[in-house]
Amino acid sequence: MGKGTIVDALVRRDPDLWLSRSWTTRDQRPGEADDAYVFTSPEHFEARISDDGFLEWTEFLGNYYGTPRPEHLDDPESPDIVLEIEVDGAQQVKQQYPEAILIFVVPPSREEQERRLRGRGDPDDKVHARLRKAEKEEPIGRSIADHIVVNDELERTLDEMQAIISTERSGRCGR
Repeated sequence: MGKGTIVDALVRRDPDLWLSRSWTTRDQRPGEADDAYVFTSPEHFEARISDDGFLEWTEFLGNYYGTPRPEHLDDPESPDIVLEIEVDGAQQVKQQYPEAILIFVVPPSREEQERRLRGRGDPDDKVHARLRKAEKEEPIGRSIADHIVVNDELERTLDEMQAIISTERSGRCGR
């Protein structure tokens, strides 16, 4: 199971979480849900960059990925915002919002990560590029993360993430 599966299940579990849907210029994969991303053109994405419309964005394998700037970002009454982002984006968010809580999700092994990537239909070149990127990013992700969760079994992963969120919320309320 990938980040998307985890995040969708977590948001369904917790009504006080709101998922910010990322944008991308990549093609939609066969069988991928229409709302997995906001699929858009490079020109539209670049115009949004120029308008400072992204909280974070990056380019990977020739495509853009980014999180639109949520309208209710600074509203204390709004639900907690969940971002499903890469390490690059997490660094950008942490720089702008040092209080953001980063949960770095890692696969149980590189072999399992490769199996999952192939299982979703990624071509060989993209699988290898993603694995190389993961090897480079993992030390950075571990160094900036507030919490690290091994994504080995969905229910256990969700329970661990929910416990982290509950602990962080109670700490925030107690300040």
